[in-house]
Amino acid sequence: MTFHSTKPEDLLFDAARRGDVALLKELIAAGVDINTQGPRGFTPLIIASYDNHPEATKLLLDAKAAVNTQDFAGNTALMGVCFNGYADIAKMLIDHGADLNIQNGSGGTALMFAIMFGRHELVKLMLESGADTSIRDSRGLTAQGMAEKIGNEEALKLLQAHKV
Repeated sequence: MTFHSTKPEDLLFDAARRGDVALLKELIAAGVDINTQGPRGFTPLIIASYDNHPEATKLLLDAKAAVNTQDFAGNTALMGVCFNGYADIAKMLIDHGADLNIQNGSGGTALMFAIMFGRHELVKLMLESGADTSIRDSRGLTAQGMAEKIGNEEALKLLQAHKV
């Protein structure tokens, strides 16, 4: 593989952003570091998953991309997909060892992101996968406290059912 004026890492980020599996395979085979972080701390895995590219995400995970890397705000790939509502990618990340209970710079977790943005399928997945509902964010809110504060009745029902 010949890289001209573009750095291999830049190509890697671009391929992840576009979900270009063929280019990702080529870059991985050439030994480009798939865990490199860009200017805001994003990794190719964070980008591919956040941009809803399941094939690219799977390829990166299978190539041993670090699943729990946090960007400079403390967010993980799992938090990003909970924000966006990509349940299939969330399941894939969890199956590859994503830590459900990592907290970002504001103390938020993937479960809290799912609650905040009304991603009820993901709230259910997080609970079934063992998310800790007692974690408090920087405002002192637990998952239930957050659901109450924003009036997310469906999340409250799921949290209550999980306690039983």
